[in-house]
Amino acid sequence: MIRIVLIGIFLFFFLVLFSPALVVEWIIGKFDPKKKSKSSLWLVQRAFGAILWLAGTRIEVIGRENIPDDRPVLYVGNHRSFFDIVIGYRLIKGEAGFVAKKEMEKIWFLSNWMKNLHCLFLDRDNIKEGLKTILTGIDYVKKGISIWIFPEGTRNKGKGVLEFKEGSMKIAEKAGCPIIPVAMTGTAEIFENHFPWVKKSHVTVTFGEPIEIKNLEKEQKKFLGAYTRQIILSMLPDDYKE
Repeated sequence: MIRIVLIGIFLFFFLVLFSPALVVEWIIGKFDPKKKSKSSLWLVQRAFGAILWLAGTRIEVIGRENIPDDRPVLYVGNHRSFFDIVIGYRLIKGEAGFVAKKEMEKIWFLSNWMKNLHCLFLDRDNIKEGLKTILTGIDYVKKGISIWIFPEGTRNKGKGVLEFKEGSMKIAEKAGCPIIPVAMTGTAEIFENHFPWVKKSHVTVTFGEPIEIKNLEKEQKKFLGAYTRQIILSMLPDDYKE
């Protein structure tokens, strides 16, 4: 119980009492947008680090060297927990925005920080608006900002990996960036599997080798989502598979 209370108190201080920082970030952005992005990322990464420390989460990272240092990528991961984004932001290289559900944009204090970090809010029920979001993601990647997406479309509460939405791969296809497959295990053990309590957990995050779309066979390109999903499945331990 104590962990969820401490995290709640920390979030209150960060999102509410620390809100003047948003004004400072807005001023910085008027003169230097790049500096604003970097300073917002620095602040959020430290905040997320504190949350993970309070949660007692130990993270084992495998293959982070597979992430290019000199170009943006499309991170594609399996999705089991709210903590997937918290952990992901601690491990990215450079700037990156996460694709989140549209409903999160209504959480004012949280959405403002997310917008500072180039996060995208996807409306899954509106095809036209969803396409606009994908186009914005393509534009971000072309500007050097990576995107992290969970193509399952929702948190998976069972084994394996849910079917991927093929349209989510369009960002990599159109922007010409590599795909980094990401397999996470243990994240649901932090919170979801013990709701409403937060417990200690050992999390493993594995970054696979970059997928260069131009080097794939025709059939693999045609079903890029299914191809990437199979790679992520192969990266998961046996007790996580279907």
